[in-house]
Amino acid sequence: MANHSLGAGDYSLVVGVAEQSLVADHADHSLLVGVAEQSLVTEHSLVIGQEFADVETCRRTLKEFAIALHFDLRIVKSDRSRFIAKCSKEGCPWRIHVAKCPGVPTFSIRTLHGEHTCEGVRNLHHQQASVGWVARSVEARLRDNPQYKPKEILQDIREQHGVAVSYMQAWRGKERSMAAVHGTFEEGYRLLPAFCEQIRKTNPGSIALVFATGQENCFQRLFISYRASIYGFINACRPLLELDRAHLKGKYLGTLLCASAVDADDVMFPLAFAIVDAETDENWMWFLSELRKLLGVNTENMPRLTILSERQRGVAEAVETHFPSAFHGFCLRYVSENFRDEFKNSKLVNIFWNAVYALTAVEFEAKVAEMSAVSQDVMQWFHRFPPQLWAIAYFQGVRYGHFTLGITELLYNWALEGHELPIVQMMEHIRHQLTFWFNERRNMSMGWNSILVPSAEKRISEAIADSHCYQVLRANEIEFEIVSTERTNIVDIQRRVCSCHRWQLYGLPCAHAAAALISCGQNARLFAEHCFTVASYRETYSQLINPIPDKSLWKEQGEGAEGGGAKADIIIRPPKTRRPPGGQRRRFFA
Repeated sequence: MANHSLGAGDYSLVVGVAEQSLVADHADHSLLVGVAEQSLVTEHSLVIGQEFADVETCRRTLKEFAIALHFDLRIVKSDRSRFIAKCSKEGCPWRIHVAKCPGVPTFSIRTLHGEHTCEGVRNLHHQQASVGWVARSVEARLRDNPQYKPKEILQDIREQHGVAVSYMQAWRGKERSMAAVHGTFEEGYRLLPAFCEQIRKTNPGSIALVFATGQENCFQRLFISYRASIYGFINACRPLLELDRAHLKGKYLGTLLCASAVDADDVMFPLAFAIVDAETDENWMWFLSELRKLLGVNTENMPRLTILSERQRGVAEAVETHFPSAFHGFCLRYVSENFRDEFKNSKLVNIFWNAVYALTAVEFEAKVAEMSAVSQDVMQWFHRFPPQLWAIAYFQGVRYGHFTLGITELLYNWALEGHELPIVQMMEHIRHQLTFWFNERRNMSMGWNSILVPSAEKRISEAIADSHCYQVLRANEIEFEIVSTERTNIVDIQRRVCSCHRWQLYGLPCAHAAAALISCGQNARLFAEHCFTVASYRETYSQLINPIPDKSLWKEQGEGAEGGGAKADIIIRPPKTRRPPGGQRRRFFA
């Protein structure tokens, strides 16, 4: 039998981390040393007189010790005054006796028989590798990476400690560790009323409302929009909003809804977001209702909105109810994927995309005729997806060049990064990201010296370069005829329109408009929509998103929410929906 001493100098000869070390003979196994475990064992050498802060610290230390040395620990006695344990192998003399020191809370080692005569644990399974031990082992990594998966946890524990834990142990260990680091999911719901009150208090003018349902006050809805975002959208962003959702897969599931604008440099600018217990028509109606209230006092001064979404039934009805004058168009990615799945014909799909980007009705109808020649079913599909809701030639709203939903990827990332966190922590993660974006973009714009933001400057420069190949015929002070070898276009610089439709579509002068403006001594950049200017961009990010105090400083009691919602002293419980233990194979998007 091998003889294992607990002295620090011998630990390096007994610690194995690789799986092969556990199936090799014991002499070879002792040579496969895990560096991390070696230092752990050396650091925590056991000697008579050694003290522990309390009995719980003593238990944890000895458990880690036994795992590192691959022997099973059997507890003989454990109470408020003593802790006695021995090796679980029959006949092995290893034994330790720890007792409470008089007058202080500490415990010290009184007796230690530090020699093993057994072979220890010869397989990957270890009795001391409990859920609590797993939780402590992964806590540091989970603090930085909440997406640390149970499968990764069990793989890392096997590699680092030479111990096998089940998927369920890893899952429950992660759940316990997350609760220790971030608080429990249940606490997150309970803190929501006070959290909303803190948002309104630290960021005056912001909207933060939480709603519960039923006699048990189960969570139903949360709506948040920061004043900095509201101000930036109303005063500087183009009148374009994207709507989408992401399904969460945390402990209590739920759905994240969002309305996002687009800043002058074509980057997403989240305006308002909500978490609801489920994606339903009723919850979409509520979300658009809150969005309407948020914009209600300002809509008289705002141009007619263009709203883009997948136009699922609940969204379409909610937009029609609360924004009846808005132009509500399809996301072209959603439409094209539906078309592709319907017909499964690559030639037809290519013609379809040509129809999508056709700038005039004549061009569009020509492409429709080509599609009909391939399949008569195309016209039937058009009844379900009317062209005026997606085709560039017919859609009346101004998309400013945005045809697909950029918000989808943003929501996917938020859901991926935050679904493992309690709801308050998830909302704080989003707020931190918004704060970072505001600061980063505000600082970046201070280095811009042009009239237009970089993306608009690039497009207008390309238009000016292309304009030199056109012949310009001036009809009067405002109308111009732009002649090329292919066709003739009419430009009206007062109405800011071109018969090619690109000026109206993108909000920036096209090559024809640039030719007309240059011919009469005008700066084409001054005829771009104001929302593309550097001044507008800086105004978008001019307001601050203020920090929120740590939850330990929040008041337990508070006044009711402004404009509705639960009072700060209401206890909100989790929703009824709950993810089964062990994870669930769900897609983020329906």
